[in-house]
Amino acid sequence: QVQLEESGGGSVQAGGSLRVSCAASGLNAHYCVGWFRQASGKEREGVARLHVGKGTTYYADSVKGRFTISQDNAKNTLYLQMNSLKPEDTAIYYCAATFRAPLWGCPALLVSEYTYWGQGTQVTVSS
Repeated sequence: QVQLEESGGGSVQAGGSLRVSCAASGLNAHYCVGWFRQASGKEREGVARLHVGKGTTYYADSVKGRFTISQDNAKNTLYLQMNSLKPEDTAIYYCAATFRAPLWGCPALLVSEYTYWGQGTQVTVSS
């Protein structure tokens, strides 16, 4: 059974940096993991994804060049490093995971494509 738990959220001023973490159990090389966010009153949206086995990554245009998704296999932890933060990055950030067949790449960054979810961590960026 896959379990995910986010941590590391907080408050930061615009232009600052923050790293959120996702402690994972039950993952293997056949999983894709994604970071999603949900701002108040808005739908949840995907920001980045990573194939655990292949290491390939993808970013939404809104965060490309500012956010970096990575993994530490020894610690079973996933990270989202967020730089040059903007007030519009304020949201609850969730990590999610889904199983993929061996020859498949990661699915699109859609909520419906991911099976397992953490509880979320709040990130607030002030202007």
